[in-house]
Amino acid sequence: MEANGEAVAPVRVDLAGGWTDVSPYTSDFGGEVVNFTINKYVKATADGISHNFSFGVPSGSGLGSSGAMNVARVALSSSDMFPEDIAEAAFQAEAEAGNLGGRQDQWASALGGFNHLIFFGERVERMPFEPMRSSRIWLRKHLVLANSGISRKSGDLHESIWSRYSEGDNDVIEGLHKIRSAVRGMATGLQQDRRDLIVESMRETSEGVDMMDSAIHGPFRNVIQPLLDSGMVSSWKAVGAGGGGHAALICHPSSIQDVRSELESSNWDILDWDYDDDGVKIV
Repeated sequence: MEANGEAVAPVRVDLAGGWTDVSPYTSDFGGEVVNFTINKYVKATADGISHNFSFGVPSGSGLGSSGAMNVARVALSSSDMFPEDIAEAAFQAEAEAGNLGGRQDQWASALGGFNHLIFFGERVERMPFEPMRSSRIWLRKHLVLANSGISRKSGDLHESIWSRYSEGDNDVIEGLHKIRSAVRGMATGLQQDRRDLIVESMRETSEGVDMMDSAIHGPFRNVIQPLLDSGMVSSWKAVGAGGGGHAALICHPSSIQDVRSELESSNWDILDWDYDDDGVKIV
């Protein structure tokens, strides 16, 4: 029997380091991620018999909604747990169900706010991390999140990438290294209001993803490449595993509205978002 109640857990945006939070890379080299949560939530309710869920973003959006769902479920079932324990229990539940992803989604959703996470094997360490207020304001204004409407299954992408990794594919391994190396620049940029570092880190992340597999960003390119070529977009990346769902675009200050209009004309949905700083909550 489940207790009655309701919990809400936010979804996340990964700015740098996504993919490196996944085993076996975490065991072989150690992974690292910078992400933050937004005010879009998965709500879990219990009626004494079972859990029911409602989603503030579409399934397969790349925003980690499945991780948020499990975080909300665990929090509702065990309201006295610390956020880190909720995150780990949620991850283990997904792993047992065959999810090939890493730990960043669950940890971001449980903790909330901005996170700089280090992954060593099965361990997670939360680095001291406090972006400047001016960085947060700048990112909130210039980062456009848009849903391409292209459906994908992150598990299919993970299966392909990690199969190649296990075979020693150099493109995958070097791509992961490049993605990981971009994280410190993102963290420094946010903490010191170095906007050039934020833009460059996202660009390096995107390049590392392309080294692993062009299919991850391929579905977005016909819409985003002209925006890059024109200078309206400074850098971009797929959110989550990619292959569809949301993209994150850092826009030139004078081009934000033009970028939004171009994306909408391509039938992409602009996500109106703000920060979540609380993580999972029992309400």
